[in-house]
Amino acid sequence: MSQTSIERLREYLAQLPPQSQALLMREFERALERGQDTAVATLVLEQLRKIVRKTEADEAPPPRTDDLSRLLFQVLEPFLIEAGPPVRVGQIRRSSLHPIWQWLGRDGAPDKVSELEAALARMPADSAGQVEALASKLQAVAADAIFELTGPGGGDKSRALARVGPPNVIEDLYSIGAVLQVREAIAALNEKLPRFLRAFSDSHIASVTSALNIPVLQTPQMLPFALSMVVQRMTAPWQIIRLAIKIAASDDEIRVAATPYGVAVTIALHDLSCVAAILRMDIKRGHFDNVADNLKALHDGVRGLRTELDLRNDSAWGKQLTSIRADISNALQSEIDSVPGRVRRILRQRAEKDIPPGARIDSTEVEETVSLIDFVATCRTYASELAINEVTLRTYSDLQQYVERSTEQLVQSLRAADHKVRTYRQQQVQAAIRFCQVLFGDDYASLMSRAAENALTGERKSSRAS
Repeated sequence: MSQTSIERLREYLAQLPPQSQALLMREFERALERGQDTAVATLVLEQLRKIVRKTEADEAPPPRTDDLSRLLFQVLEPFLIEAGPPVRVGQIRRSSLHPIWQWLGRDGAPDKVSELEAALARMPADSAGQVEALASKLQAVAADAIFELTGPGGGDKSRALARVGPPNVIEDLYSIGAVLQVREAIAALNEKLPRFLRAFSDSHIASVTSALNIPVLQTPQMLPFALSMVVQRMTAPWQIIRLAIKIAASDDEIRVAATPYGVAVTIALHDLSCVAAILRMDIKRGHFDNVADNLKALHDGVRGLRTELDLRNDSAWGKQLTSIRADISNALQSEIDSVPGRVRRILRQRAEKDIPPGARIDSTEVEETVSLIDFVATCRTYASELAINEVTLRTYSDLQQYVERSTEQLVQSLRAADHKVRTYRQQQVQAAIRFCQVLFGDDYASLMSRAAENALTGERKSSRAS
């Protein structure tokens, strides 16, 4: 980037409010942690830090309210979910944080929040230890205020709770207080857990069980949060059920459910249900980029739950798993059934008199159909566990037969095609070759492409000879 461009960037960043600058810094720091857009993130962060340092040198900064709320809620980060999917045990809505922060500053502990805001504003930028101590004090203040409001006692609790926020915020309030209260245990667990759990083997189960052996995390309220931290480290989250099976020393669902760790099965089923909902939405919107990954996660999860747990069909867990399979099957089958019709609409051999002048094949529709054919091929890999075996195999076989036959017929039609419809026929052949590439591979697609070129060349030679 040129010097002039950097100066313009710096001028733009300097005009932003301090809160916006802080927000940008956090987002680009996260991008660097994820390894995304490192060049851009490094450049912008460098300029932002220069601006912030200059501001701190020139004038006393305003109270860093946004930073204070971030310090308060940073321990909750592993458990936060965005708006949309239903909340399970061990999760907290991110949207609940702001109203709870406002309540703390207004009703919960206004004097102490103001005192801590002033203390944070006076701290130098390099006082990491002091900031950490302040965060711990703030979290203790918030936990006490939440438990004072939600605990037993006289007075009109319902009216006081209503001042915090709507019912979903109230639902998260006690969980937030519980996590803040055991923040040190959460931090200790975070340090003990392996960073990645690619295969949840016996050795991993033993090390995770040892890490979870913290009394305050073994309560019914906190165990789901501790297990959620484990799930986030896992490549295959459904394998969290192995922890419950190990604790119960049995794969019988009644014995597993009788242990506190039975909640791990509830977590696994809920998370599978969420993946199924995402899959349905992606299919509905025509977004197939993540379909293969989601299908594999669902296939492996359903198979794992069915094979590693002795589930009864009439139990709550058994019914939930059956419902998940049915939802997946219905969503996939509806889309699979639509694919042959789309292929036929593009490749149908229309009589030349029925092709209007200037007719064209929509390239976007062709690529969408290619994605759908690939989708059917992907479903074939995971069909058995997802209850779509018959429809997938039948549809895939029908597609292969129809596309192979149609491609050969379309190539032949190029030889005698009238010049008025030749462009349309060529586009049909190109679409057919794209479909062949997915169904039969690159070699067959290349073979048909050469056949189409020969058909056109032969037609042109015949025209010149006559």
